[in-house]
Amino acid sequence: MIKNYLKIAWRNLVHNRVSSMINIGGLAVGMAVAMLIGLWIWDEVSFDKGYPNRDRIAKVMDNSYINGETQTWGSSAWPLAPGLRSNFGNYFKHVIITSWTGGHLLTYNNKTVTQSGNYMEPAITDMLSVKMLKGSAKSLNDPASIILSQAAAKAVFGDADPINKSIVIDKTLNAKVTGIYENLPEHSSFGDLAFIAPWQMLAISQNYPGQFNNPWGASWFQTFVQIADNADMAQVSAKIKDLKLKALKSLHNNDARYHSQLFLHPMNKWYLYGDFKNGFNVGGRIQYVWLFGIIGVFVLLLACINFMNLSTARSEKRAREVGIRKAIGSVRSQLIAQFYSESLLIAVMAFFLSLLFVQLAIPGFNYLANKKMEILWGSPVFWLAGLAFSLFTGLIAGSYPALYLSSFRPVKVLKGTFKVGKLAAIPRKVLVVVQFTVSVVLIIGTIVVFQQIQFAKDRPVGYSTNNLLNVNLQTPDLNKQYLSLKNDLLASGAVVNVSESESIITGVYITNGGFKWRGKDPAVQEQFNSMAVTSDFGKTVNWKIIAGRDFNPAFPSDTLAFIVNEAAAKLLGFKNPIGEIIDWGGDANLKVIGVVKDMVNQSVFETPKPSLFYLPRHWTNLANINLKINPLANAHTAMDKIKVLLKKYDPSGSYTIKFMDDDYALKFDDEERIGKLATCFAGLAIFISCLGLFGMATFMAEKRTKEIGVRKVLGATIFNLWQLLSKDFVMLVIISVLIASPIAYYFMHSWLQGYQYHTEINGWIFVIAAIGAMIITLLTVSYQSIKAALANPVKSLKTE
Repeated sequence: MIKNYLKIAWRNLVHNRVSSMINIGGLAVGMAVAMLIGLWIWDEVSFDKGYPNRDRIAKVMDNSYINGETQTWGSSAWPLAPGLRSNFGNYFKHVIITSWTGGHLLTYNNKTVTQSGNYMEPAITDMLSVKMLKGSAKSLNDPASIILSQAAAKAVFGDADPINKSIVIDKTLNAKVTGIYENLPEHSSFGDLAFIAPWQMLAISQNYPGQFNNPWGASWFQTFVQIADNADMAQVSAKIKDLKLKALKSLHNNDARYHSQLFLHPMNKWYLYGDFKNGFNVGGRIQYVWLFGIIGVFVLLLACINFMNLSTARSEKRAREVGIRKAIGSVRSQLIAQFYSESLLIAVMAFFLSLLFVQLAIPGFNYLANKKMEILWGSPVFWLAGLAFSLFTGLIAGSYPALYLSSFRPVKVLKGTFKVGKLAAIPRKVLVVVQFTVSVVLIIGTIVVFQQIQFAKDRPVGYSTNNLLNVNLQTPDLNKQYLSLKNDLLASGAVVNVSESESIITGVYITNGGFKWRGKDPAVQEQFNSMAVTSDFGKTVNWKIIAGRDFNPAFPSDTLAFIVNEAAAKLLGFKNPIGEIIDWGGDANLKVIGVVKDMVNQSVFETPKPSLFYLPRHWTNLANINLKINPLANAHTAMDKIKVLLKKYDPSGSYTIKFMDDDYALKFDDEERIGKLATCFAGLAIFISCLGLFGMATFMAEKRTKEIGVRKVLGATIFNLWQLLSKDFVMLVIISVLIASPIAYYFMHSWLQGYQYHTEINGWIFVIAAIGAMIITLLTVSYQSIKAALANPVKSLKTE
């Protein structure tokens, strides 16, 4: 019986080639989109799954009430880890303090390479289940040791055995290689950890005294924990919440300004649930997982709707077959099985065609999504999932046609009195409306995403990234020779301004508190972004002074001065802050000498934070040299001169160079990637919808051939006939636009509320989407409409 079902199904496919190609092609595209999105979602949700202890690992986070709002921080002070061990040791298997993973110079003999690594306490190897290939993880108890990943060992030593060989970290710290570990899972939070050096090495080196001199006030580090096997994450998080607050109040005589609440952020939420607002987790990348998951389901649904529409539209042609089968004894269940076998055959054929589409599309998709995904050809799970996927798609696509066609009454069919009435077309019209509603929602959503990106790009930056170059220093070699380097650079004519700064202008990451000023509310805990700079910094980045003056090397007193941005001036509360005195932690009284326009130096989608700029009086790690390239010089020639001079003063090349306009552009990376992916999926959704429209238009033109012939004989023009055949589809699209517009507005308005700095949804977006949908519809149906209108009426009427 099954063989007979499949044979008849194959004959029907061959007999109706156009509709079969539309069904198989449309389903294949829909399934390919669903598979690509499925691969992307799997890649997202599998992040950090390579660690066996993943469910018991957490990062200690801090909710602090600062500048009138609750802010969530992932950095911590070094006393936090010892405090957790001494006060709550029974709840933890491991408590580990680490620095931040970043690029470091590893030097062996005369060879220097940059590798990403971290200073960590030894128990990190047990927490992350690090697999040692050579040596022992316990060797990290020696403050002069270091263990390398396979990749780092290969990069530094080549094929030589690195064990017990001495290397130098950042040209300052000597270490002996005591172990080699297997590369950590690349798709994880620690995937770039190429070496682990002992935390004690950093602590006793005193290379960065500012990080240790103010125990609870300098949050330069990270604290990770692994809770005990019998402990509950939520309960432990609740127990530790007041540890930092108690320490701060003890140090500052119960000062009411301090508000801090610690909590544990589990490892399984770091990647997908990394956004916090007012102290609460508000999601993160998980919103895109849901978004693209829903898009994948709807795109597949669009392809299924094509199958349903074309199958039911041709019901009159199948009606006699159904009548004869019922007359000779077929029961409805057998007819349902027959029609399901057709849909399953189409679904299986579409599945294998979709695999070809995915294989062809995946390199480009990986580029767009910044992923390294691939089809798991050798995985039995993949093929079982594919089979289930095909079965599910076939059942969904074939359900309505099977139930509808099998319900025909044989008496009416065989008497010739069976006619498909107008009501029978209503479900098909509803399905077309659903198709274009989804497509129009995607069109509007894509336009809003790109409008938001452009809105952020058009905002005032507050400085000029044009011809601005940053040299990030990994060692202090260039700092020590800064004045000589500066003079040579200016003399070369390659640059017009040179300055140093603590942070890169596009990414200020240092914050400070403990300030007092006239009229300040004693209950307010303030936080300012702060950056130590040299006096030429403002001229180099071309910031905009709106009150007061810039730093001037002719005034030695400027070492006791601040320049503040507009947001800081507002926080200070003075109508004119020039000349006001700010006490910084009792260390010094600094005078405000200037106000600059707000600058975008963190997220482009957030309002600027209050910021202070000052000239360093004590040791400060000015790890960035800023260069303004001479606009009159040839860019390539200027870069060559700059590189030669940098090499002269630091032959080892322990620095990285980047243009600030490129670095600023990276701030839009995630949103632009999402926008491009949404554009692709919206385009494919429209393509599938148009395939269905084309099939329906073909059927309608074929069904009304004689009517068209009669109308032509009676004098109807081609335009009249085109209008006749197109108006039904245009009305359906108009209905779709009316339904899609409020739906799209609701979801995109909610999405925009996640950004502090966001655009508004304007009416022209809906007009463009409506016009675009209308044009696409008319182009799709016009071919068949005009073809039918041009047909010779003699051929269509000669049998009458």
